Amino acid sequence: MSSKTAAKSAPLDFEKSLADLEALVSAMEKGHLSLDESLKAFEQGISLSRQCQQALKEAEQKVEILLNKTGQSQAFTVNNTP
Repeated sequence: MSSKTAAKSAPLDFEKSLADLEALVSAMEKGHLSLDESLKAFEQGISLSRQCQQALKEAEQKVEILLNKTGQSQAFTVNNTP
């Protein structure tokens, strides 16, 4: 896979992972899953959450690189408070 292909697919992968995570959370909140299904969904949710966090971290790094290239000395920070 070329770097251009990877760059184009990364946002789609993030969006898909986030949508899948939201679907898992919704299914778990409804309470219709067995204990085994809930544990599998939780495990998958943790994996999806980590994938999303990694994608966001990579995007933040790219933004910082771009800001440094344009002469911006300010660090980019993400506000995680609701």
